[in-house]
Amino acid sequence: MSYSTILVADDELIWTITLNRPERRNAMTPEMQLELIAALEEAATASCRVVVLKGAGDAFCSGLDLAVLQSMNDKSAADHRADAERIAKLFRTLYELPKPTIAAVQGPAIAGGTGLATICDFTLAVPTARFGYTEARIGFVPAVVSAYLALQIGDKQARNLLLTGRVFDAAEAHRLGLVIEVVPPDALEERVYALAHLLAENSPESLAATKRLLAAQNKTWLDMAIALAMDANAQARETADFKEGLAAFLEKRKPVWSS
Repeated sequence: MSYSTILVADDELIWTITLNRPERRNAMTPEMQLELIAALEEAATASCRVVVLKGAGDAFCSGLDLAVLQSMNDKSAADHRADAERIAKLFRTLYELPKPTIAAVQGPAIAGGTGLATICDFTLAVPTARFGYTEARIGFVPAVVSAYLALQIGDKQARNLLLTGRVFDAAEAHRLGLVIEVVPPDALEERVYALAHLLAENSPESLAATKRLLAAQNKTWLDMAIALAMDANAQARETADFKEGLAAFLEKRKPVWSS
C-alpha cells in the first residue's frame, strides 16, 4: 500500500512504521490514524516478526494536529463519535497486534502521542523525550488511553498523570514502567534494532500466542473500559469547558472555566 502521512519499511524480519509529518511534529490527523491502522493490520499478516514505530524529525508525535483541533467545535455529535471510535480502533489494533512492537521515542510524545508510544510492548526513549496526558488542560478527557494506562501503572499513578495533565520526562516514565529503557540519543537506533533482532530470533508462533494470551486476559476489562471511554470522549467535546479550553489553547491564553 502507499501512504501519505507515514512511511513503511520492510526488511523481511522487521517492519518500521515512521510517522512522517516532521514539519507538524508528527501531529495526528484522521488520515494518519487511518493509515496507521491499515499499516498495523498489514503488518499483522505480513512475514515480518517485529514492528518498530518511530517519528520523523525531532518529535515522536505531538498529539492531534492544530487544524484538527480548530475544526472540533464545528463537528456534529456523530462526527465526534466517529473520532472517538477511530482512535479507539488505532490503540486497540496496536495493543492486540500479534507481533511484538517497539516504540523509538527520540523527542516529545504528547497526549495521543504518549498513547502511541506507551501502548507498544517496548518503549525506548532518549533522556530528553517528554510525555504527558495533557487533555485536562484544554477541558478534554484523556478517555481511551486511560484504560491502557491504568492497566500499565495502576489506578493511583494513572490518576496522578491524567488529573494533573503535567508533562514528565523519560526518567519518570521509566520509573513508572511506561518506558522500558532510557537510551542516549546516539545509541537509540542501534538499541531499538538490537532488541528487534533479539525478538525476531524467538518463535513467532510463541510470541503471537503469548500476546493473544495477554490480550485475552485483559479483554473483558478493555471492552468495558473502552466503551465507557468512547462515550466520555464524545460527550466531553460538547461541554462548555472543552469549547473554552480549546479556544484558549488556540489563542495562547489561560482558559476561564465555566465553574
